[in-house]
Amino acid sequence: MLMISLQGFTLGLAMIIPMGAQNAFVLTRGIYRNHHLLAATLCCFCDLVLIGIGVFGGANLLAASPLGLQLLTWGGVLFLSWFGIRSLGSAWQRQRPEQAASSQLMSAQGVFAMTLGVTLLNPHVYLDTLMLLGSFGSQFEQEQRPAFAAGAMLASIIWFYSLAYGAAALSPWLARGRVQQGIDGVVGIIMLVLAFMLAREGVAR
Repeated sequence: MLMISLQGFTLGLAMIIPMGAQNAFVLTRGIYRNHHLLAATLCCFCDLVLIGIGVFGGANLLAASPLGLQLLTWGGVLFLSWFGIRSLGSAWQRQRPEQAASSQLMSAQGVFAMTLGVTLLNPHVYLDTLMLLGSFGSQFEQEQRPAFAAGAMLASIIWFYSLAYGAAALSPWLARGRVQQGIDGVVGIIMLVLAFMLAREGVAR
């Protein structure tokens, strides 16, 4: 069982790290120490639910719905494009550092809504965490699946809280205007590239 949990942890971490929108949002909240633990907690909760659904049969249901996959794909393209353009806009703002920082602050309700957006409107959450991770986990025997799911869930918890705490600890350096502009610029480019790749997959289907 320990080896199965380790497989779940390793694969779960591999699936979580590339999810740019989630990571970028938690990182930004951490940099400004702006409800960053709330963002990390919501990301973890959503991941735990989706991992459980995927490992215990939900991945097969999603794979069997071509229309659902198309809606998910093109919704994801729109969301990733918006997020990418928003990040590039932030990167090119000509504001003083203190003004830029204040413009990034959000209320708890705003962080709650945005975290759900970057999670539940992010196609990679479904295509990777739910579908791919779920498909792999469903190959195990029924009694072994909880161990696999627990390993993947632990990876999510460690990753998001490490990201939130790490960004908060390094915020004096990461919150500098030039550094933040660089982060926003890289995030924006990555989001637009992901949107393009996802759109190409949607057309191919």
